[in-house]
Amino acid sequence: MTSESEVALRTTRSRARADEWVLVLAAEGLSPRIRAEGGAFVLLLREPQVAGALDALAAYEHENPPSPEREDTTARETRRSQWGTLAAASLVVFFFVTGPRSPGNPWFQAGSADAERILAGEPWRVATALTLHADVAHVAANAVMGALLVNAVCGTLGNGVGLAAVLLAGSGGNGINALLHATSHSSVGASTAVFAALGLLCGPAVSRLRSHGARGRRLLAPLGAGLGVIAMLGVGGVRTDIWAHLFGFAVGLLLGLPLARIGPGLPGRPVQIGCGALALASVLGSWGLAFLR
Repeated sequence: MTSESEVALRTTRSRARADEWVLVLAAEGLSPRIRAEGGAFVLLLREPQVAGALDALAAYEHENPPSPEREDTTARETRRSQWGTLAAASLVVFFFVTGPRSPGNPWFQAGSADAERILAGEPWRVATALTLHADVAHVAANAVMGALLVNAVCGTLGNGVGLAAVLLAGSGGNGINALLHATSHSSVGASTAVFAALGLLCGPAVSRLRSHGARGRRLLAPLGAGLGVIAMLGVGGVRTDIWAHLFGFAVGLLLGLPLARIGPGLPGRPVQIGCGALALASVLGSWGLAFLR
């Protein structure tokens, strides 16, 4: 037991397997968390939920028994990454450059996800809007949640591919949101990319479950867990753009399904560097276009 209220339920060296446990338990309405400890990942749960968690995991593993091949695969998929933390820190630093949203602020005039202007020929706004935040609370919330989720994505896909995938899915979510609203809608914030990262984690989880014979409710457990997170964190607040969150998650989920085929090995260093450089160039280039317009 790690404290009076938490129990260390299971330990694994595979982050992908730990995430799978979390998704299964979250779909049951439980509240697990993962703690990294000495190269391993410990599944923690509040003591009153332990009995239900053990039943849920036993039922899941009875339907989807792990095999040595599967254990080796998930272990090789996992890498520790802090690039999500670096990206989150960059958002905070950039906020102090742009300042909060206010009338006449040139950053927001040039870079917000204004649906009408996106559809009129300024598609770069789908990316620039991800780097803008209305106030300190907005950027702080996205930085904390984004660091956790993007670190997990980069640990699964590799740093460069992971960052590029999050940017692509977040931008795609903003683009679809603009198509939905067409006019009179403007949004900013990295939350679309944050929920895209959540989708990028759920997509491979669904793919893994399907490849090992999961069916029905168990196969949909990752999707249910992801939607549960959106329901808890992505629908509250006066300025919350619920559609952007849902579209970001949906694009991340769809993109995550084919990206799951990357495992068990990750793309090599040249691919990771190329994708990371492309992601950075896309953000900088989008801002360049925004101010040259």
